[in-house]
Amino acid sequence: MMNNSLLHGLVAAIFFLPALALLLLAVPAWFGRRISESTINAIVGSAFAGATTCATLLLAVMYLGGQNVVEVRLGTWFSVEHYFFDWTLVADHLSVPFAWFVALLVGSIGAFSRRYLHQESGYLRYYLLLTLFGASTELVVLAGTLDMVFFGWELVGITSALLIAFFHERRKPVEHGFRAFVTYRVCDVGLLSAAVWMHHSVGSSALSGPTPLTPWGTFSVPEGTAAATFVGAMLLWASMGKGAQAPLGGWLPRAMEGPTPSSAIFYGAISIHLGPYLLLRAGSLLEHAPSVALAVVLVGGTTALHATFVGRVQTDIKSALAYASMTQVGLIFVEIGLGFRYLALAHIVGHACLRSLQILRSPSLLHDHHHLEQAMGRHLPKTGGHLERFVPRRLQPWLFRHALERGYFDAFLIQYVVHSFVSCFRWIDEQDRAWVDLLTSATPDRSAAPQEAREI
Repeated sequence: MMNNSLLHGLVAAIFFLPALALLLLAVPAWFGRRISESTINAIVGSAFAGATTCATLLLAVMYLGGQNVVEVRLGTWFSVEHYFFDWTLVADHLSVPFAWFVALLVGSIGAFSRRYLHQESGYLRYYLLLTLFGASTELVVLAGTLDMVFFGWELVGITSALLIAFFHERRKPVEHGFRAFVTYRVCDVGLLSAAVWMHHSVGSSALSGPTPLTPWGTFSVPEGTAAATFVGAMLLWASMGKGAQAPLGGWLPRAMEGPTPSSAIFYGAISIHLGPYLLLRAGSLLEHAPSVALAVVLVGGTTALHATFVGRVQTDIKSALAYASMTQVGLIFVEIGLGFRYLALAHIVGHACLRSLQILRSPSLLHDHHHLEQAMGRHLPKTGGHLERFVPRRLQPWLFRHALERGYFDAFLIQYVVHSFVSCFRWIDEQDRAWVDLLTSATPDRSAAPQEAREI
């Protein structure tokens, strides 16, 4: 009994410590009280250090005790007829490693940001968003139902958009934050549709226990191949938005307009890997819907090839790292589609740690590059020439043009998708204005009647 209480407390603390830090920062700010930078750093650092410690202890206790799953029920938020929104946290072989490296990386980025954003006017705003992101991500990772995943998923999305637009006094960060926000909203329809259909077909969106083929809890499989294929396809669509997969990944290099620490934690380490995490949770669905598994492989492979070529022509380090992240996440999609789940999990953790370090080092990279050239007395030799040896010479100019245009994906989406929607909405607006004008002109002007009566 004591062991179960300890496990439940550790699982709950991983989420509630960042949530408590968010409240400690938000409540004084709401009432206009100023919080010093040292106090902000102490609150955030303590919360994520505690969450990292709890995740480490949880891993150790579960391993030594031989427990595969720990479920913590926190109660019901609301219920309507046959629908219940239950707050349930689940710790298993997938969620605990994710929760551990999320807490560790967010805490590390918070410590790094202390000097990077020192005396920045939006210092408190940055840490509020960072803490909200950490708490929301832990909620997504530990969620025991698809409904809770959607709740945390939306909070992660709005936090990402706000941090991209952090320097809102400039126009481009706001535009790029809005683009990321729109991409998330369009793809999040898939997650919402999957949750609704799960309730309709299964009666619940809660996780089921591990299976011989899936070593951790997964979403229940609806009866019939068609229903499983639909739910799997909707989850894939949602994952493509968060995971910046082709042709929807154009927002990722633009997201680098935000502060460098937030770029590292969001688009190099954690946020971009939530898409693969969702697909790992949907492992049983992929088993019963081979067409969706094949689509996951095709999407990941296409993205990896596209991002590899486009990343080679980028002229700034952050954009190059953004496309490098897209390449690795595409490969992770391929691993998940082929059923290599533990390999995908190890790939996610390793890539997240490496990419965070690279993005944090990106502002100093050019400085180090110049020092190295001065020490050698010549330009550094060109790297990455292995691709030219495998690509026919006649094909190289076309691939170079393809890379410069970023695969023409942005042009296609703007020309045929965005402009179509804008034209449709403008036509609706024109019809609405015409209808209002018609009703206004048909209404008699009653204000003139009293004046005429007075003249009589």
